[in-house]
Amino acid sequence: MPLPHTPLSRRHWLQRASLLTASAAAPVWAQPEKSANAPRSLLVAQLVDFSPAQQDVSKDFLIGSRAAWQDINARGGIRGRRIEHLAVETDGTPASLRTALDSLKNDPSCVVLSGSVGDQLASQIVTLSSQGSLNIAHAAPWLQNSSLEVDDKTFPIFAARQEQIAHALKNLSVMGVKTLGAIYASAREHAALHLEVERIAASMQLQLQSFQGTGDVRLLGQKLNASTPAILLFVGGTPELAQFTQGLEKQARQRYIVALADVNLQTLLQMGAARNTPVIATQPVPMVNASLPVVRKYRETMARLFDEPPTALSLAGFIAARYTFEVLNAVDGALSRQSALAAFQRRASLDIGGFRISFDARRRSGVYVTQGMLTLDGRLIG
Repeated sequence: MPLPHTPLSRRHWLQRASLLTASAAAPVWAQPEKSANAPRSLLVAQLVDFSPAQQDVSKDFLIGSRAAWQDINARGGIRGRRIEHLAVETDGTPASLRTALDSLKNDPSCVVLSGSVGDQLASQIVTLSSQGSLNIAHAAPWLQNSSLEVDDKTFPIFAARQEQIAHALKNLSVMGVKTLGAIYASAREHAALHLEVERIAASMQLQLQSFQGTGDVRLLGQKLNASTPAILLFVGGTPELAQFTQGLEKQARQRYIVALADVNLQTLLQMGAARNTPVIATQPVPMVNASLPVVRKYRETMARLFDEPPTALSLAGFIAARYTFEVLNAVDGALSRQSALAAFQRRASLDIGGFRISFDARRRSGVYVTQGMLTLDGRLIG
């Protein structure tokens, strides 16, 4: 049953997400017992940041991955070997991540890290990996950081912020837009991304006005005046965007907001975003209503296994798991942590049901970007 279209408080929303997490992160030893003659299972670990700032992103991404792995196991796993999909929850701190990784590094049955989420967590893992602290493939992370150098053990398949911003601004420039407002939810987003946004805007000959939140971003929305651009690029998370649109609610001038893939439009609607401000959000996956085989498979699997509406983030989690499976399934001989890493390091081009993966010289494969929209009347398109 779809989620009701009524506003939820942030506390209630996070409580709901936490309940889903508890079931998602069931430990390996909670799985059904297998007979002594059954082939030994393989462990695929997914590290998940469930800190308050990341829960709405991580929840959906994890559900999509869970759906994919359950379907893969129902169809025989990898050459008859069951995949143990273990979601390892962290609280967003480096100490929590180190504890989670330490629990996996000494487990030889863990052959790969797959679909780490969100961006901060994925970035921390990439940094540790590049420092030589890990010797395991890090497949299909939710790595939105455009500036982070990717090492030879990390395999990003989704478009990062740079590609998303370029896609959004290119579409706006085609519409004749010459001036853009950039809204940063906090000092952290401003420090991390303002130079990149300014560079991309300049390359497209767009004049840019920047605004930085310092607390409740409703106040930032209320302070905008008639000289502020009508098109606003929002850099921040879903709760902050909901607050920002509420601050815009009483302004006479129509605004249009462009957000990036960390914004969950379904959650935005649930959290009471103002209905008189259209929001367009980029996403590094196909539209959830697309006819591509992987999207059809995703919709069918989600409808069969979970009582959740399709979302771009859960589709990303589904694709992350499918990519990991395809590479592992192609390993010749014994499947181990070492043979899995060697298979990923070939960085072969793949077609995951119409979602094409082809790595470039920067060791990234993220050029696919689409857009969804929350309309004035509260409908979700795409």
